[in-house]
Amino acid sequence: MWISAGTCALGPYRADLVETYWRWEQDPALLVGYGRQSPESLEARTEGMAHQLRGGNIRFTIYDLSSGAPAPVGVATLLPDHSVRTAEYVIMLAAEARGRGLGTRATRLSLDYAFHITNLRMVWLKVLAPNTAGIRAYEKAGFRTAGTLREAGYWLGEVCDEVMMDALAKDHTGPSAVRAALGQDH
Repeated sequence: MWISAGTCALGPYRADLVETYWRWEQDPALLVGYGRQSPESLEARTEGMAHQLRGGNIRFTIYDLSSGAPAPVGVATLLPDHSVRTAEYVIMLAAEARGRGLGTRATRLSLDYAFHITNLRMVWLKVLAPNTAGIRAYEKAGFRTAGTLREAGYWLGEVCDEVMMDALAKDHTGPSAVRAALGQDH
């Protein structure tokens, strides 16, 4: 594990979990939430994994620590634009991990990493407006609504808005797993 807080931890993105990641990505709820219309083959996902492992994005496996042994339950990704010190944030949770606060905790840890290790000044995301549970989780983690892209997505076959949200380093207050690991949390 790279960083952890309570029952959630972030660790390395792992090639040996490609089939697990692929299985999560085929969940109809994730396809709807991302606005993607078609599933991907395991062969295509395996090819994509090699590219992702070489890329410049920051990818984490999310672990649930509530049962003692770390169990992989999702993926969080920061897609940085180093020239302006910002990144887009994307998260994917396995169906069995949803509704337990792990998404909020993993997002907080990802922001902690983004602001205290990668030294980003802002992280942003897009979420389909009907995904009210996702919006609530992002707000709890420290994101604020920044605007709306009207009719930019689809939800269950219907056109919908996309909500833009952002989190600023200067607003990221409270406990920090990174600072705690360095003995600097105050």
